[in-house]
Amino acid sequence: MLNRQELKDKKRIVIKIGSSSLTHTETGSINLLKMEKLVRVLTDLQNQGKDVILVSSGAIAVGREAFGLREKPKEKPMKQACAAVGQARLMMVYQKLFAEYNQIPAQILMTKYTMIDDISRENAQNTFEELFKMGVIPIVNENDTVATDEIEFGDNDTLSAIVTALVHGDLLILLSDIDGLYTDDPHKNPEAKFIDYVEVIDDSLIEMGKGSNSLVGTGGMSTKISAARIATDSGADMVIANGDDVYVINEIIEGNNVGTLFKAHKGSDFVLLDYISTNQYH
Repeated sequence: MLNRQELKDKKRIVIKIGSSSLTHTETGSINLLKMEKLVRVLTDLQNQGKDVILVSSGAIAVGREAFGLREKPKEKPMKQACAAVGQARLMMVYQKLFAEYNQIPAQILMTKYTMIDDISRENAQNTFEELFKMGVIPIVNENDTVATDEIEFGDNDTLSAIVTALVHGDLLILLSDIDGLYTDDPHKNPEAKFIDYVEVIDDSLIEMGKGSNSLVGTGGMSTKISAARIATDSGADMVIANGDDVYVINEIIEGNNVGTLFKAHKGSDFVLLDYISTNQYH
């Protein structure tokens, strides 16, 4: 069993936060206090000499608010219109908050094509490396504005795992609206038992994956387990934790027993492109 104290030594960390963790439940508007705390935590990690990537959802939710839409759009053109407006607004907020701590963020928008095409994938990898050298924190999201069904990742759990593999990250943290992995959906089954450690992702574990209880986010527990397969196969440990309090990031890296920890087990036959091109992560 992995000693959680080893998480203190992680050098390249990818943190994914979902729409439901960035917005107020009642209104769907941006939770500025939570975003400010998140920026503070990420900047402090970078100040410790760690490479940090934030995979941030929220563009469609922010765009939806700008358009005055009460419900999440279902049609792709409207989703893409919301993303186009929302991504700019979301990055503006991040820019202002990071500036308070003299930290420079960068925006990287990706589609599956970015990873499938050899030249684009290498360019993306090189861009990340240069940003790390300059002490910049990349903020990654799917390029919803131009993505089609054929070239979209579909959820940021998958995207964050693929980014982790791309940059050879050693820790992926998925912040969700749930404390971690349960034997059943705890929102519906009070008898569901919490699982704090997973060494092997087998078929029975995959069956536990249930849809998200959130009206804002797109990724349910099944996508998080799929993300765990990619991340752990690439050599990164992964933790699912509740993003209600973003300071949980510090608790994870300090080695405290929070969330569900998936143990890395990089295999010699791991090829990232195989996971993408053959849709093995679905």
